[in-house]
Amino acid sequence: MKKFTRCLKMSLIPAFCMSLCAFSDPESMEQCASYLHKTFTDHYDNSQESDRIKRYELNVTNNGFCRYKRYFNNGKTEYFAFKLSKFKDLDYYGTTTSGKLYIHTKGDDVIVQTYKDRGGDVDSMATQVVIPVKNMEAEDLNLIRDNLNRINL
Repeated sequence: MKKFTRCLKMSLIPAFCMSLCAFSDPESMEQCASYLHKTFTDHYDNSQESDRIKRYELNVTNNGFCRYKRYFNNGKTEYFAFKLSKFKDLDYYGTTTSGKLYIHTKGDDVIVQTYKDRGGDVDSMATQVVIPVKNMEAEDLNLIRDNLNRINL
């Protein structure tokens, strides 16, 4: 009888664990990308560069790319893009009211394109993207880092 009880326990414990895992809802890349897009859009601080920048576009796509484009008043355009899976770390310099978010990649993984510049159109690679943000709390930074790390898994 003890052998039967022990065998029953041995088979029920893994079955119970599997049923718990089956009903868990891991966040998908689309959910993480959607959260990042909303956070970057809500916290973007246009006033830090309003004297130089005419408009900007900041998008995080469902297929895992971050694209940031700035249109300057003098006609110059800068475009930054990187795959979210290349995320390494982030830094924040500033206060809770205003600052800059530095998103670092594992290597030269950020595509940088410049159009209508005095030196001509330039294509290069970089290791970081700098985004001006406002009203950024420590919890927001932690959630951004967590979502970027989830995409890396």
